[in-house]
Amino acid sequence: MCELLGMSANVPTDICFSFAGLLERGGRTGPHKDGWGITFYEGKGCRSFKDPLPSCESEIAKLVKSYPIKSKSVISHIRQANRGGISLENTHPFIREMWGRHWTYAHNGQLSKYKRALKTNMHLPVGNTDSELAFCWILDKVKEKYPQRPKNMLSVFRYIASLAKQLKSFGVFNMLLSDGVYVLAFCTSKLHWITRRAPFGKATLIDSDWIIDFQKETTPNDIVTVVATEPLTQDETWNKMESGSFVLFKEGELVVQT
Repeated sequence: MCELLGMSANVPTDICFSFAGLLERGGRTGPHKDGWGITFYEGKGCRSFKDPLPSCESEIAKLVKSYPIKSKSVISHIRQANRGGISLENTHPFIREMWGRHWTYAHNGQLSKYKRALKTNMHLPVGNTDSELAFCWILDKVKEKYPQRPKNMLSVFRYIASLAKQLKSFGVFNMLLSDGVYVLAFCTSKLHWITRRAPFGKATLIDSDWIIDFQKETTPNDIVTVVATEPLTQDETWNKMESGSFVLFKEGELVVQT
């Protein structure tokens, strides 16, 4: 299985602390050594870094860890390959354009007997993973239902969550997806999230000895939500998602939960 990491914040925020914990799991404290990737949104644009090497050994990962790129929406992933070989084209997150925005997606899990059901026309996979095909299928279904971008984007994300429930019937489907404004998390087996707001405290990573005092790094108005497969800190209370549930965040705030 792979591991996911996402962030939604109301102000541009760096994810160096959380990412430092995740990358250790990419071949050092965890078995997810088959590549990693991360996408940062900046307005309507996004920066994406990917490498098929283990994140614990990747020079690109070290750059991202030490370079405080600030973003309001982030999607990241470390891979343990099951469908598709170890290659750059099979490395998450995957990005596609829809309605003039970049959509970013990462998947944790494995699907079976899905190819006949997941036919796509408008969005085609570049690699050969079940994950990317599922993403293309989701986007195709969304475009079929909404040829033009609707004013009510909450209805779009609720529909995407219903599609994720269909994909759950093919196996394990834990997903993070963002259009740069909203961040959606869908759980089949394992996902956790935490929202940090004033009064901020200290936190210690599980996978390294990094301790941070968020009070020194934030303002009283900051709201930052982090989503991860497993909790990244040992001294905070994370919310565990139930199988078949989804949460939707905008600027750090929970806007939909089922």
